[in-house]
Amino acid sequence: MSEQSNLPEGTRPATRQELYDLLRQNGINRETFVLQDMKRLGFWPDSKEQPSLPEQFMARESQLYRELNALVTEKRRVEDREQLLKEMRKQRMAESRQKREETKKRRIEAARLHAENWKKRKETEIVYLGEGVSGGLNDTATDSALLMQADLPVLTDAAAIAAAMKIKVGEPRFLCFSRAVSRTTHYQRFQIPKKTGGFRQISAPMYRLKDAQYWVLQHILDKVALHDAAHGFVPARSIVSNARPHVAAGVVINLDLQNFFPTITFPRVKGVFHKLGYSESTATILGLLCTEPDIDEMELDGENWYVANGERFLPQGAPTSPAITNILCRKMDRRLQGLAQKLGFTYTRYADDLTFSATGEGEKKVNLLLNFVKQIIENEGFTLHPDKTRVMRTGRRKEVTGIVVNDKPGIDRKMLRRFRALLHQIEKDGPQGKKWGHTPNLLAAIEGYANYVFMVDPVKGEPLKARVRELAKTLQRAPRKSYSPRKKTETVEVFKDVVMPPLPSPEAEQERPWWKFW
Repeated sequence: MSEQSNLPEGTRPATRQELYDLLRQNGINRETFVLQDMKRLGFWPDSKEQPSLPEQFMARESQLYRELNALVTEKRRVEDREQLLKEMRKQRMAESRQKREETKKRRIEAARLHAENWKKRKETEIVYLGEGVSGGLNDTATDSALLMQADLPVLTDAAAIAAAMKIKVGEPRFLCFSRAVSRTTHYQRFQIPKKTGGFRQISAPMYRLKDAQYWVLQHILDKVALHDAAHGFVPARSIVSNARPHVAAGVVINLDLQNFFPTITFPRVKGVFHKLGYSESTATILGLLCTEPDIDEMELDGENWYVANGERFLPQGAPTSPAITNILCRKMDRRLQGLAQKLGFTYTRYADDLTFSATGEGEKKVNLLLNFVKQIIENEGFTLHPDKTRVMRTGRRKEVTGIVVNDKPGIDRKMLRRFRALLHQIEKDGPQGKKWGHTPNLLAAIEGYANYVFMVDPVKGEPLKARVRELAKTLQRAPRKSYSPRKKTETVEVFKDVVMPPLPSPEAEQERPWWKFW
């Protein structure tokens, strides 16, 4: 095979040294160069198809020459050990840098893809809601047939809940997340005095959580059938309907469940929704929406912190709490109702107040009833209040949820006389120094009690409501002079900050009976 020269066309060396440099640079020997030049000048036939034997020898010699030059160059490089090590280090450093760059790019790309996938997943899923409460979030097995049979919405996971509530998935995640320490709280907490002394802790949900709880109440809890013995916070029932079955009974027994709402913890609330047919995931989210732990509020470096104290339970003040207690107590109501019928008693329940009554042979079985009732209540996870068990027999005034039931549903006479006397004093001397109950808003207090009397006994309540209505009109337009240390005189109206709403109907008063908060 002919060896072709790599010399550029028209390039001719001027001196011998230039010729050697040119040959070394292009990797050919002198004989090959001479042969190529003779062919160019026409002194040697150019046989491209079959090279002559001398041409083959010269081509082979040129190839060996190039290989020899390469070996000599490599030998010189290897013999210089220091230079060889430098080159090896340089090569390894370059390879290492390249590998690091490639790894960095792969990690950045993987992190980007992970962030995108996580963002998409967060838009449709809730995978974690805090320590100790997130175990069932991956279980979306739902008993759709049971839910449809009860006319309840089929909600399999967080995305279904958010879609039904017409909110994003991030909203229930924010409202449900269970933290030991947090900068925010979803409740406003305050205390109101009890009728029997002490204070009742009220946890009122913020508007975002309240909206979610009202949705749960209207679309799920209100559709669940309750036991006939339940009268508290049930439509078309009230303290009057709770007291009426016990009118004129020979013996009336009042019992109270101790720490009723705190006893109903998150696992029990979650179990309520799960038993309705909802998946573990849905029951967990709904259970967290309806519960909260005790919170200790503290300030650190000028910032408020909210520290959870204990496990989550039903807050008293959330719209969902009463309905959940009624659903949870259905089994207890059935057992107590069966016990009462067997022993000749009548049974009703208003929230945490249990009432039994009997006439005739049942009056002799009070102790037997109380023993069995205690066993059933403890078996259902509740505790009887040791100081609030009352047994009222013939000859005593019998009360059920604040209503006298000796002959007919009625009001305590002493309190009714006190109320009429208060109205007379306000009409005569004005509201200064007057008080009814524990609330500082006198006008709202007397209005509430007048509605309560009307609900129990419309004949006695209607005149009282009319007096309160006229009294409110008179007081709201009656100005008086007052003095302030900053100004000499100013006009202040009595009940200036009080807006007199229209008196509610007895049905509306059933939703918030006065005696529960007095």
